[in-house]
Amino acid sequence: MRLIAITGGIGSGKSVVSKIVKVMGYQVYDCDQRARALMIESEDVRCQLIEAFGKETFLDDGSLNRQHLSAKAFGNAEALARLNGIVHPATASDMLQWAKTQAGHGAKVAFMETALLRTAGLDRMVDEVWHVTAPASVRIPRVMARSGLSAQQVQDRMKSQSIEEEPAPGERVIINDGTAAVLPQISQLLFNCKHNNN
Repeated sequence: MRLIAITGGIGSGKSVVSKIVKVMGYQVYDCDQRARALMIESEDVRCQLIEAFGKETFLDDGSLNRQHLSAKAFGNAEALARLNGIVHPATASDMLQWAKTQAGHGAKVAFMETALLRTAGLDRMVDEVWHVTAPASVRIPRVMARSGLSAQQVQDRMKSQSIEEEPAPGERVIINDGTAAVLPQISQLLFNCKHNNN
């Protein structure tokens, strides 16, 4: 099975590409969604989070205390690295198990959506990368509209993920600037993928 990563900077439109390939019948592993779930569902991850950030990391109902965790980890490089050191390996392991299941079901191609491809070391686990791009002048208003963040806050987030901003050599690029049609680009990449696998 060929595992393809869908990645790109904040506001680039990774989720748009993911939704399109889902509609086309492909399975997509959402790293961000699964990471959030694992922080609650995985007993090992829960224990590590409590050890690292205190029992206040979880509310009385068992849900994640996002406010507490954000206050502890974000803005503190050492604490953020500790958080990532807990969540990223668990997500990578979960993703690999998911990929094995997809292959076992006979899938020839499956996808993984992630904003932290290189940061989490996931680039070493995939066969191909689709890097979704758009200029900052398009991405900033997109993120502001959906999140309520200010332009400066969006720019700060872009800077904090600078390692993920630009496509690496060999990565396939999908332009999602609001003018280039995305579907034909995806169709061409899928055609190339199937052709190369034959």
